[in-house]
Amino acid sequence: MFPGRMTLSPPGPSGPPEELQELGFMERPIRRSLKTAEEIDQLTVNEDLNDVERAVYLLSMGQEVQRTSVISNLPSLVRQNPAETFRRVVPKVREVLNGATTEIQLAAATSFLTILQDDIILIHTHTYSILKTVLIHLNHRDPVVSSAWLETLLSAINSLPKETIKQEVLNPLLYQSQVSQSPQARLASCRILGKVASKFDSHIVKKELLPLAQSLCRDVEPEVQVCMCRQFESIAQAIGVDDTRTELLPELVELAGDEENSVRLAAFDSIISLMEMMDSDDRLHVLVPMVTSVCDASSQMDEAITVSLSFRFGMLCSGLAGFLSDEQKHLMLQKFQVLCVTGLPTEGNQMDSSESALIRSNCCYNLPAMMVFVDSAHFQLDLYPSFSSLCRDPEVSVRQNAAATFHQVVKLLGSDVHLVHTELLSLLQDNALEVLDALMNQLDETLEVVLSRGDNLTLDNKLPELLSALLVAEQKVGRSLRWRLHEKVLQRYSSLARLLPGELLHKSFSPRIFMILTTNKVLPVQKEAARTFCTFLRYNRRQEQRQEMIEQLIQDLAQGRSYWNRLRFLDVCEVAREIFSRKYFNKHFVIPALELVHDPVANVRYKLCRLLPQMRSSLHLPADKLLLQKLDFCVQKLLCREKDKDVVAIIRKQFHKRHEWDFLDQKKEKEEMLLLEMEQVEHHQSDGKLNHTDRKRRDGKTSLSSTKSMSMSSSTAASSSSKEMRKVKLSRSRSLSSQPTTSKSMNSDRLLKVKDLGSSSGPGRSTVLSTKDDSMRTTHFTMTTQSTSCMPVLIRSNTTSLLDQASAMDQRDLRTNMLDQKDHRTSTLDQRDHRTSTLDQRNHRTSSLDQREHRTSTLEQRDHRTSSLDQRDHRTSGLDQIDHRTSTLDQRVLRTSTLDQRVLRTSTLDQRVLRTSTLGQRSKTVDHGCGMKDSQARKLSINRKSSSFQSGQD
Repeated sequence: MFPGRMTLSPPGPSGPPEELQELGFMERPIRRSLKTAEEIDQLTVNEDLNDVERAVYLLSMGQEVQRTSVISNLPSLVRQNPAETFRRVVPKVREVLNGATTEIQLAAATSFLTILQDDIILIHTHTYSILKTVLIHLNHRDPVVSSAWLETLLSAINSLPKETIKQEVLNPLLYQSQVSQSPQARLASCRILGKVASKFDSHIVKKELLPLAQSLCRDVEPEVQVCMCRQFESIAQAIGVDDTRTELLPELVELAGDEENSVRLAAFDSIISLMEMMDSDDRLHVLVPMVTSVCDASSQMDEAITVSLSFRFGMLCSGLAGFLSDEQKHLMLQKFQVLCVTGLPTEGNQMDSSESALIRSNCCYNLPAMMVFVDSAHFQLDLYPSFSSLCRDPEVSVRQNAAATFHQVVKLLGSDVHLVHTELLSLLQDNALEVLDALMNQLDETLEVVLSRGDNLTLDNKLPELLSALLVAEQKVGRSLRWRLHEKVLQRYSSLARLLPGELLHKSFSPRIFMILTTNKVLPVQKEAARTFCTFLRYNRRQEQRQEMIEQLIQDLAQGRSYWNRLRFLDVCEVAREIFSRKYFNKHFVIPALELVHDPVANVRYKLCRLLPQMRSSLHLPADKLLLQKLDFCVQKLLCREKDKDVVAIIRKQFHKRHEWDFLDQKKEKEEMLLLEMEQVEHHQSDGKLNHTDRKRRDGKTSLSSTKSMSMSSSTAASSSSKEMRKVKLSRSRSLSSQPTTSKSMNSDRLLKVKDLGSSSGPGRSTVLSTKDDSMRTTHFTMTTQSTSCMPVLIRSNTTSLLDQASAMDQRDLRTNMLDQKDHRTSTLDQRDHRTSTLDQRNHRTSSLDQREHRTSTLEQRDHRTSSLDQRDHRTSGLDQIDHRTSTLDQRVLRTSTLDQRVLRTSTLDQRVLRTSTLGQRSKTVDHGCGMKDSQARKLSINRKSSSFQSGQD
């Protein structure tokens, strides 16, 4: 680093040595500030000024750097306050630009372009002020400044409206294109003319711009003519094909014969670029003679014209192939052969080496087009010498272009690809890495054509030469420092696995690729070597060779002594997971990789931890259950015993990430199940709505029938109860003994019981009431009998016959009551039968409705609840509401009839109480009027009555 040591001379008597005196400048005071106080005062601006006032002040009183800053910041000022900026700042900028330096001029050109392109200006006057400033400085004496303002104007034309261009640009253009103006102004007019032509329609271009272009083509300055020729393509696109043939093409043909070489070259290029707009007559009578004349005058051609011709030769031959005679085609072919050897020492040409190399490079570029022009059948005779010469050219750039187009040449040759086998070997063995780089870009396509079109390649002598050349090329690249090229070579060599037999690759290429994998120190190259090796293993058909390659990977890499090789095995595992199937990967790569959990080097364990999630994702249960157990064991061991903090961090990160994945997966699963349950609930709710509407409809119909049957049963019960009441009244009138107090208390109790029974509701209410009335009557008569038995009764003499008649009548009444009860039971059974039949009908209707519901649900599943079913549901809900209202009315009618029955029964009980009281009064009168009779007769009559009552009660 230091060329020599510094030797100090011994100190003299007069003072320190000379070296220390020379270093005395370091003791001088260092300047703390880069600006003086006066300069700082000049650069200081009042902070109370706003942006516009500060800009005006700096443009007026500031230094150059401050003015440049203000002009560069002009677009932001226009955005913030456009009116004040254009009123106060822009005039100051125009003043500053008069005589400003180049830096300020370039900053102003950039700022004005930004203002014109960003649609900041909204007023035409502002646009006029900007364009006026741009047009003024187009003729600046400094060509750099004038070129910058011209580029500003050309870039702004695309964003300006037509009217503004017509008023502010075209009018100055007519003036600047005059001969009296400077050549620089006329050159700017040519470029502006070509740029403006695309903004207007063909009529305006033909009327206003085309005459100006024709006048500039006849300018006295060759530079102006050349510039105008290069703008003809845009003008031709604006005016159309017909006007191009009649107006522009004659001008170009005339310029092609100009005495200036630059003008002829520009005209020649313009004519070739307009070839697509020419018809067959123009190509035959204009272009073909021009091209043949250029080819004939090869010795007198300028170098620039030759370069342009070599670059466009293929396009010319393809476009004129149908218009050339055989002699003209032969002339074109000879011209191309001459161009391919231009500048070589054998020709004795004195052309510049750079120009001649460019011509030959252009010939390489046009070689595929010339093969189409000549036909591949004549390649060996007409083009093979030129192609072979280009592949062995002394210039590297020529060979590089030949290598870049080699894949197109072999595709066009087809089955004759063996003709260029020597040239392929030559390019593969080239010493220049640029040539190999160009050849490797499409080497896979080249090898696919070369190795698939030949016959018996494995027995041919050319194949070993090709494989040897490929290996030599790889070794040459491997020895260099261009590792990206080495990576590209290995990537292209992987295509050999599909083109060559596995046994041949196993013998020739696999050892070399494995050596690169184990010895190369560049990581991208190692990974690409691992991919190529796995590709060879993937397409090898022999099982023993495959097993040998896998064992080599495990022994030399997975179980290698160097931790670097063990790391490479994990790289191989990453690549193998992409190339092989999961089954093959799990069988051959997972277990050797998991064994690296015991590796003593932390970097290996760290890389294994990063690879564990990929291994886990490749496992499938239950086939890979054992592998999963081993993988979990490795994770647990790393979590428990690992001491390296980086390994612990990565394994915990992977572990937590796994739990997060599991948690997210469970969450997704729950959401999916919830969605399914919600769908089922919605489906059941829709079915329940349909069932509910059908049930309401059925309930409405059954309520109507039940109300009718209830009304019929209630009427029947009422009629039977009226008959019973009449008979009971008759038997009561015939009874001779009763107790009023007891009867009143019993009547009151009976009234309370009747009220309690009347408060109950439900079907079969009339039957219950009738049975309760019978029991109450029996109780009443038994109580009366008991009361009479305990009290003495006076009976007249003529009452015996009356008692006998009464007993006979009681027996008749009992028989009648029994018959009525039998009739009532019969009617009750009939009602039950009727209800049973009604229930059967309901069940039948229910089954039919269930079938309908099943069909409806099936239709709903098929039609996905179409709009027609929604309308039916709406109508059904309307009917359900009507049925509900009908059932409500029926219930109201039933309640009304029940209340009427209660009122009727209450009135009947009141009448019973009244009649009982009347009979009590009559019995009192009989007791007063009658005497005591024989006790036996009384007991006999009482026994008869009790027996008769007991029989009636039974």
